[in-house]
Amino acid sequence: MTKNNEKLLKKGAKLIRVADRIDPALYKKFGVKRGLRDENGTGVLVGLTTIGNVHGYVMNEGEKQPIEGELYYRGINVRDIVAADRREHRFGYEETAFLILFGSLPTVKQLGLWRSWLGSYRQLSDAFRDDAIMSNASKDLMNAMARAVLFAYAFDRMGAPDDITIENCLAQSVDLISSMPAIAAYSYQAKRHYHDGRSLFIRNPDPEKSTAENFLRLIRTDGKYTKLEAETLDLALILHAEHGGGNNSSFTTHVVTSAHSDIYSSVAASILSLKGSRHGGANLKVMQQFDEMKREIKDWSKQDAIAKHLERVADRKAGDGSGLIYGLGHAIYTLSDPRAQLLRDKARVLAREKGREDEMRLLESIETIGPDIVRSRHPRATDVCANVDLYSGFVYEMLGIPRELFTPLFAVARCVSWCAHRMEELVNEGPIIRPAYKPIFHPRDYVALKDR
Repeated sequence: MTKNNEKLLKKGAKLIRVADRIDPALYKKFGVKRGLRDENGTGVLVGLTTIGNVHGYVMNEGEKQPIEGELYYRGINVRDIVAADRREHRFGYEETAFLILFGSLPTVKQLGLWRSWLGSYRQLSDAFRDDAIMSNASKDLMNAMARAVLFAYAFDRMGAPDDITIENCLAQSVDLISSMPAIAAYSYQAKRHYHDGRSLFIRNPDPEKSTAENFLRLIRTDGKYTKLEAETLDLALILHAEHGGGNNSSFTTHVVTSAHSDIYSSVAASILSLKGSRHGGANLKVMQQFDEMKREIKDWSKQDAIAKHLERVADRKAGDGSGLIYGLGHAIYTLSDPRAQLLRDKARVLAREKGREDEMRLLESIETIGPDIVRSRHPRATDVCANVDLYSGFVYEMLGIPRELFTPLFAVARCVSWCAHRMEELVNEGPIIRPAYKPIFHPRDYVALKDR
């Protein structure tokens, strides 16, 4: 950039900050629901859904009453789904994906056919892999995945990428759900080779194996994994598969779909929404916080030392300076996040196998000690619980998954939900989503250039 352009950039940015600044008091004056939230923090009702529900409080005379958190997929409690998988010693993400997509649990025959359908679509063509992913490898994997999904428009299996009939959308959805693990893994391999100078290895997916198994074998040099490792990742995929229509990335799906854009544009937009540190990138913040705790706290068994460090984080004297204790608090869950509870229980088992129980106990201390520290500094934060991000990053790290793949893995799990929400939007033929913005300027005259 030239010096002249640099000066123009700084002056232009200054002008924009002045021109775009809105007095915060005006939002309250005009009753604006910022972030589509009411003043009590509850979401503004903008739609109906049959797909999922996040239940963390009840309303009583306009006040939020905290309850133990529950998560439902098509009306079925996710705890029951996980319990069935444990009893039957099987991988459950594929069954969960069927439930989210089609609205009911599959029969044994249907599940077999569904797994075969997914398996037949897992492998990417050489042309797609090379042109969409390997060429011009991106340092950011979420951008790489979004680009690959957009590129898939040209490789649409049905030859009708803009067809928004449910039949065509379903075929496109199965293709994306099936291929997303390979897209994430190959994006990582390309970045690892072309930007990090590491050896390149490409392994094809196994159509007979589950989503969790395939992901682990695609990112590992030797392609090997233990049953416990695959089970743990399978659980994480189930817990991240759906979270209601109001989360940012799923709402993005509804917005883009309501414009009758194609599925590739819709899913790519949702991936880039998920990329944000306020959404899918939160577990990275937890791990950065955890790294600092392990460095700064000499004796991890001392609860007082842990409390003092968390107090310093809350007082902006440690951590990233935000005052946030990452992994605590949620927009909906109050007393508990069922995803955090289920993943924590599995993480304990994996930590024993990996010899990392001391780290696991240190992480759990955040859940035990942190909420009181948050409440003491934020009087309105009366209900603070651990969220799933507190444990998901540590689980992925124990599985040997590089941190740059944490958020892409979230996209792998959530893709089925985006596809389901897209079809729900299309089936119900809603109008284009267009909320109102109130202008706060007054009309003024145009002044000719020579008179300015």
